[in-house]
Amino acid sequence: MAAAQSLSTEIGIKPACAAFGLARSGLYRGQHPATASAPRPSPPRTLSAEERQAVLETLHSDRFVDQAPATIYATLLDEGRYHCSIRTFYRILAAQAEVTERRNQLRHPVYQKPELLATAPNQVWSWDITKLRGPVTWSSFYLYVILDIFSRYVVGWMLASAESATLAQRLITDTCRKQQIEPGHLTLHADRGSSMTSKPVALLLADLGITKTHSRPYTRDDNPFSESQFKTVKGHPNFPRSGHRKFPTPG
Repeated sequence: MAAAQSLSTEIGIKPACAAFGLARSGLYRGQHPATASAPRPSPPRTLSAEERQAVLETLHSDRFVDQAPATIYATLLDEGRYHCSIRTFYRILAAQAEVTERRNQLRHPVYQKPELLATAPNQVWSWDITKLRGPVTWSSFYLYVILDIFSRYVVGWMLASAESATLAQRLITDTCRKQQIEPGHLTLHADRGSSMTSKPVALLLADLGITKTHSRPYTRDDNPFSESQFKTVKGHPNFPRSGHRKFPTPG
């Protein structure tokens, strides 16, 4: 950069920059380096640290903790008290990261995304329950399906007239007996339906030595194997469509 500056006095800035492969803007910046700008002065009506703390204590008081800054501002103004503008109320709250609900609220825990991985059959199963339309209006059935995610083989299924933890217990027990599942060798994944998270099913899985996992709340993608299988079933040409109540006859 220094050589380009010295050469520019003899042949000009543009040829000197072309000779050294430099941009002229960079040469100009080198000739006039930027200086640190002076700090911006505070406006004359800026609140002092003591005044800001007083405003914050007012916002945190039991009287105003559940009210919006605009409501607080109007209430204090009716009483002949003025601290600052509504916008300054929000600035003070934003500096404390409190421009949200300021009361103590229940915070939902951060659920870890389940990772379903199987390298052989009968390592990880996925199960779910779906509702099927019946042959008569307002009638329906419930299809219970247990799927092996490695082979996509349906290891157990049941069609019932109701959804209950008792029926789920029976299906899981019969399927484990049929597949000869040993304790400590199987993981059973499901969503957070009432039957899946019921205490009877949890106790049964503990007795059988089966590890249970669940999807995150309101996250259908965490149980993709069962959801995909149900979509395939309901997308079959013989599956009853909307407005078509009659089941197709076999053959």
